[in-house]
Amino acid sequence: MESLRIGNRVFRSRLFVGSGKYRDYEQMVECFDASGTECVTVALRRVDLKHERERRNLLDYVDRERFTILPNTAGCYTTEDAMRTARLARELGLGELVKLEVIADEETLLPNTAATIEATRVLAREGFSVWAYTNDDPVAARALEESGATAVMPLGAPIGSGLGILNPRNIATIVGRAKVPIIVDAGVGTASDVTCAMELGVDGVLLNTGIAKAGDPVAMARAMRHACEAGRLAFLAGRMPKREMAAPSSPKEGRFTG
Repeated sequence: MESLRIGNRVFRSRLFVGSGKYRDYEQMVECFDASGTECVTVALRRVDLKHERERRNLLDYVDRERFTILPNTAGCYTTEDAMRTARLARELGLGELVKLEVIADEETLLPNTAATIEATRVLAREGFSVWAYTNDDPVAARALEESGATAVMPLGAPIGSGLGILNPRNIATIVGRAKVPIIVDAGVGTASDVTCAMELGVDGVLLNTGIAKAGDPVAMARAMRHACEAGRLAFLAGRMPKREMAAPSSPKEGRFTG
């Protein structure tokens, strides 16, 4: 599979994996390995930095020689809080990458689009490579791109729902209009959801719960890897046209001589 460039980073894997909800850190690392990912997200607000000298925290388990860490602002409900978290990540030496999340409310966990656009504009001016999480709204996606987002990340379905790609037409519209990479983020529950997203032409998929809460997380991570590769190959190959009626697969006359 061909490489993916996002800003100044190049990834061979188009699958991006989160670091939450696993049984323990050892299982998390096993799933990273099985998924083939090269980039893992870390919710900085959930890392126990206060006790980092006393015991190992999540960041200690991520091999930075193998994985790019993508800090995210999960749990932030205001523009100011999200920007503060992004800046803290950079001060901690995690670089200029940030997955920007500004959540609207605790019940739906849907993005606050206006606040995300505002934070994207400011952080991009400060030199951050902003991967902006948003609704599956083509207008919002375009606004985020125009505000300086390095990548736009429309949700497939609400966070942690496992409902798959609810609005494939919207995702396809976003892809068709975009000049930056599009990565489906959130709502992916199983391998077929990943394949569906990739066949729409997105550049990648980010997921967490679909792996971490599977019956066998390591096996599911492996399945997600293959699904991502298959979906990308199918998109590049181009599917056959859909027909309203059946069409014979064998010629009516003569023999195949190819």
